[in-house]
Order: sequence, then structure tokens, then C-alpha cells
Amino acid sequence: MARILYLTQIEIDHGAIACLPQECQRVGMKRPLVVTDPGVRAAGVLDKALAALGAIDHVVFDQTPGNPTEAAVRSAAELFRAQRCDGLIAVGGGSSIDLAKGVAILGTHPGALKTYATIEGGSPKITEAVAPLIAVPTTAGTGSEVARGAIVIVDDGRKLGFHSWHLVPKTAILDPDLTLGLPPLLTAATGMDAIAHCLETFMAPAINPPADGIALDGLERGWAHIERATKNGQDREARWNMMSASMQGAMAFQKGLGCVHSLSHSLGGVNPKLHHGTLNAMFLPAVILFNAPAESMQNDRRLQRMAHAIGLPGCDSRGTELAEAVRALNARLGLPPGLAAMGVTRDLYERIIDGAMADHCHKTNPRIATREDYRAMLDASL
Repeated sequence: MARILYLTQIEIDHGAIACLPQECQRVGMKRPLVVTDPGVRAAGVLDKALAALGAIDHVVFDQTPGNPTEAAVRSAAELFRAQRCDGLIAVGGGSSIDLAKGVAILGTHPGALKTYATIEGGSPKITEAVAPLIAVPTTAGTGSEVARGAIVIVDDGRKLGFHSWHLVPKTAILDPDLTLGLPPLLTAATGMDAIAHCLETFMAPAINPPADGIALDGLERGWAHIERATKNGQDREARWNMMSASMQGAMAFQKGLGCVHSLSHSLGGVNPKLHHGTLNAMFLPAVILFNAPAESMQNDRRLQRMAHAIGLPGCDSRGTELAEAVRALNARLGLPPGLAAMGVTRDLYERIIDGAMADHCHKTNPRIATREDYRAMLDASL
């Protein structure tokens, strides 16, 4: 079993779920609230986690929606307080982990959740009083298990980020066996989320060579194994590598993301039924082409280095080959050909652009996009 001490403690191996009791003991949890969703429970994955938990007293909240909402966080936080829980275990995809992070805040801090949102100036208000969290991802995509942030749709409909180093899970338990039953399309969509994180954080202009190295390795792993994992869900080697790529993308994106995520966060708030990873896959080609002229992209040969990681012989200064490689991968994975196939129409553009301009990822892109730039990216992704 590989143990990684970087942003937090990470246990990654087939069967790693068995270490859940010892991790509860290590972080001092005696009565955790287990946060999950109906799909994870129905698939029997929750049962595996609870079996590993053994005799440890616990309470279950299994009503995490597809995109976590402030209302759902309130419900879970009320249960957390009423049952006198002392920690959280998130078992599920990014939605369950992000909802648990919201509970970690709201269960221990006063006021409405949205007052702690990053763009509301709320990050400094999140203190070390947050409830401890152990994250057990059941998808390979968001990387929320090692991230300091959470994305939640607040009561006024905005999809906002909440960021604090206090929110990083105390332990991330990465057991690829928990992903073996993930359906092909969800494997593809979550896998492209991981690949988007690796690509976009590598393009972000902040100087962080360790994060860049982690992103490139994660990109290489994700690109090499996503089709195998999608076509054969029982391919344990592919599942292990996709889970690693997901974790590595989130390790790296501490340096920042960009327009892919500012657009997908915004559109996900406009229509919460749209899958975040799929949206990232749709926006990636247009954003790569938009970012290509940036000084940091050209000076550091970032296009060429990303192309090398995915096995391309080269990439011109416009990023054409790299963008086309992403489009071709999306097609091979069976993802939609564009936003229009997902029901997105031009009459939504202004709302999407409003949200993208206000998103916390907007200012960490290599080029700062204007409203017209975002409109062009939406057209190119339609």
C-alpha cells in the first residue's frame, strides 16, 4: 500500500477501505456522520464502507443531490448536531465529499453557509473549528478528497466555491475497487474531469513547479487509462491509475484553474442537472485555443509539454493538435459532441457569462477573458 503525505494523508490501494477504523481512531472520530447519496447506497458501495467501519458508532445521511445544495447541507448539518456527531466520513463522488465539507463548516460555525463562500470574502471566516473529515471517493474525477475547496449551489442559485486549508480531509482513502461498478458513461465523464484538472492547472500561470510535475504525470496516467476503464470497468489497473490521476489533478489545482471551470461552474448553477465533468470536457478544446497565445504558455512550452504527456508527436503554437486530441477523445468515450446536445441554448449565454466573470477561477486563467471572449468560447463549444 502506498502512503503519500503531501496535502494530507492518502491511502491508495485495492482494499484500502479496510483502514477506515484506524483512520477514525487517528483523527479522533468516535461518532461520525457518514455522508453519501442514494446511488452509492443502492449500488451496495455504502455497505462496504459501513462493514469496514465495524463497531464504530455512526449516523448516515444519504440524500446528497447530484449537485450539492445549501439546503441539503443544512439538512445534514442539523442531523450532525442533533446526533452529536464529532466528525464526517464522505463516501461517494465529489458531490458527497463537497456536501460533507459544507457540513464541516455549517455544523461548527454560525450563520448561513453562503457567508463562507470565497467570492463573498468568507474564506478567512472558516476556522480550525471545522469538523474533521475522512473522504472515501467512489468515482475517479473531482479529486475533492485532497482539495481545500468545495462547490455548492447556494439558496440564490449561484454555484459557489468554499476554500480553506481547514477543509482538506484529514485522510483520503482511495480504494479503486469501490469504482469497479461505475457505469461507462459516468466513468468517462468523471475521468475527463480529472484530465481537465491536470490540463487546466498546468496552464494556470502561477509558479509552482511541483504542482506542474504532478499535473503532467496525472495527465499521462489519465489519458493512457481512461478508455480502458470506460470500456472495461473491471480493469483494476486502469481503475487504479484513474483514481491516481483524479487525486493528482486535485493536488495540482491548488495553484489555480481557469476558464474551463469558471464556465462549467456557472453553467452548472444555471442548470444543476448538467454533469460537471462532462461540461469540463466540452469546454476544454475552446479554452486550450484561447489560452495558447498567453506569454506563459509560449515561454514555458506548455502546449508542447502537454502534447508530449498524451503521446502527441508535437503541437503548434496555436494549440490546434491538442484541442483536436481532446475532441477526438471525447468522441471515442461516447460523450456529447457539444453543449447543444446537452440542451444548452444561446439564450442562456448572458447568465452563464455573468457567473463565469464572477467565478473564483476566472482570474487564475493565463489570459483574462472578457465577456466577448467567453461568448466566443461558448459558441465554439456549442
